[in-house]
Order: sequence, then C-alpha cells, then structure tokens
Amino acid sequence: MKEYILADNQELTRFALEGIIKKDETAVVYRTIDKVGLVALLKEHEASVVVLDYTLFDFQDEDQLLIIAERFSQSSWILLSDELTPQFLRRILYASHQFSVVFKDGPLSEVREAFNAVNRHTRYLSQRALETIITQQQEEEKPDILTQTETEIVKAIAQGKTTKEIAAERFSSVHTVTTHRKNIFRKLGINTAHEAVKYALRAGLIDPSEFYI
Repeated sequence: MKEYILADNQELTRFALEGIIKKDETAVVYRTIDKVGLVALLKEHEASVVVLDYTLFDFQDEDQLLIIAERFSQSSWILLSDELTPQFLRRILYASHQFSVVFKDGPLSEVREAFNAVNRHTRYLSQRALETIITQQQEEEKPDILTQTETEIVKAIAQGKTTKEIAAERFSSVHTVTTHRKNIFRKLGINTAHEAVKYALRAGLIDPSEFYI
C-alpha cells in the first residue's frame, strides 16, 4: 500500500492528482490544507509521498519546509507549483534528496514520471527545473559587468592617469575613485594597473598609443 498526502489548496489540481494516483488501486490518499494538518498526517503516515504546492501553502520559508522533511525522514516530496525561484530550488535540492520538482504548467507526462520515480525511491526533476538551476549557475559564473563610470576609470588608468588626476577630472573625491578602482579590480579579477591596461586593450577601450606601461 502506498500512501499519499495532497498538500495543495487548488481543488481542480487535487482532483486531477487523485485521478492519477488512484490508478493504483492500492494507493491511499489523504488531504490537508495547511502545515498543521500536514504534520499531523505525517505523524500517522511517516513514509507517505507528500505532493505540495509550496507557493500556495502556509510555509513561512524554505527552512520550515526542510525542518519538517528532516523530521519525517522516511517521507518523499513532490513539489508541484506554478513558480519556484532558482534560489529556492537550489537550497531545497542541495539540502535534501527527499524532493522532486514538477511545474504545474508542464506536460502531464512529467507528473506521471515524478510519481513513478518517487515510487522507485529516486528523485525526479522536470526539464524546466533543471534548466532553471543551470541558468542560475551560469548567471553566477558570469563576471560582473562594469558600469559606465567604471569603464571610464579603467580607460583613464590605462592612459597612465593617477587616482588624484582622475578624481580632479571627474570632480570626485580621491576616496570615491579609489572605491571605484577596488570594485573594478574585484569585478575583473585583477590586482594591478598593468592588468587593467591589458583588459582595456582587449576590450577595445583604448589604442596602444593612448597608454603607458
């Protein structure tokens, strides 16, 4: 006998999910509309599969969700929501292998695949969930883009101007230019003015005749 807990406040979704689950005549389905009811059901049915729409439920944050999942370590979870942020997905999926993820606007086949995977005690991630996580990782790996002000300061550094000279030209304080310089070096992953010159050349900010080494 396989036990399921539907923690979804959309009646139409619950009806559709029950239709999928009850194709297995041995399946038993329980329903809950809030966190308190969910915990009460898990106390009685610790090895249940919880199908949760996190965005519509009364969890304050992902920490509460992870605490309950850890408390009932025999349970498996299918997160079925309209929208889940990349940060949420990475936190949940890296913290626990109990969670599978499917989006409500995905094909019905993905929901069925998620149930099959969980019943085999494996995790299922829909294509959209995987793409969301991968895209977020790629964005984080991209170097920060220089602002217009930072680009102008890089060019000035490459032209051999001192921090004091740059500050005077820009009607800024030396402290402000120094702060920009630190931010530029951090973003570009460099440590010296010489490396800033090489960056400016590669980026086409200056001609070789415009700078001093």
